[in-house]
Amino acid sequence: MRLGPRPAALGLLLLLCAPAAGAGDAQGEHRTDYDREALLGGQEEVDEYVKLAPEEQQKRLKSIIKKIDLDSDGFLTESELSSWIQMSFKHYAMQEAKQQFVEYDKNSDGRVSWDEYNIQMYDRVIDFDENTALDDAEEESFRQLHLKDKKRFEKANQDSDPGLNLEEFIAFEHPEEVDYMTEFVIEEALEEHDKNGDGFVSLEEFLGDYRRDPAANEDPEWILVEKDRFLNDYDRDADGRLDPQELLSWVVPNNQGIAQEEALHLIDEMDLNNDRKLSEAEILENQDLFLTSEATDYGRQLHDEYFYHDEL
Repeated sequence: MRLGPRPAALGLLLLLCAPAAGAGDAQGEHRTDYDREALLGGQEEVDEYVKLAPEEQQKRLKSIIKKIDLDSDGFLTESELSSWIQMSFKHYAMQEAKQQFVEYDKNSDGRVSWDEYNIQMYDRVIDFDENTALDDAEEESFRQLHLKDKKRFEKANQDSDPGLNLEEFIAFEHPEEVDYMTEFVIEEALEEHDKNGDGFVSLEEFLGDYRRDPAANEDPEWILVEKDRFLNDYDRDADGRLDPQELLSWVVPNNQGIAQEEALHLIDEMDLNNDRKLSEAEILENQDLFLTSEATDYGRQLHDEYFYHDEL
């Protein structure tokens, strides 16, 4: 059961963002069969993928390549690939939210009420007392998550009408994509992690409840990894704590970094003449790899007119 809205296309990231190299095996080989079934989302999507005639597949792929090529110079650069992949992430996140909106709007009045949200999520309307903690630890944890959902729901509602319209529902489901929700995302993160209330998140607060075993000579591997992330990825001014903007880079998945990593992977694998960019010929030479990457959302874009239609 999902207890709250997923951040920053996280539903997509769970599906899309396993590293392209190494997704299939420990040796790092790019296994097409694994990608198609595991990353397209299931056998139904795989079957749909192979239904296209090779000629139609290639026609649509060429159309997508032209759209990625923003300066129309006949080559795809790392920047162009990365921008396209990020756009793809956002498009599908928004499409998912629009589909959810229809499912949540039980009375089809164009708004999702808090009761409708509860019914869709939990099959009943849930109402917790904001000021009364529950004795059972598991129930109390759920109460806290539910109250956070409610707070986010109320923040997303910008007009005086009850419930959320489509734009507000998108802000609720993907607050990191909407400017007016950014402050709320930061406040929510500080409320959860800033235990001493100084407006920052220290390394200790970042690591949460971890305490080293007195009998151990060193921290476990996962703690070393987390410390490295804190120091090298998030604490950009190296002051030993995360300010609100640094905190935002932690709590919101970095689609830009993921897209750039995939763009570099594609160039490394497909660039035959080592000019650090991809021509249409190079892509068609290794078409299968391109169709099992984030650049085409693992082939899904071949079935989505938004991406291959000439009018885009």
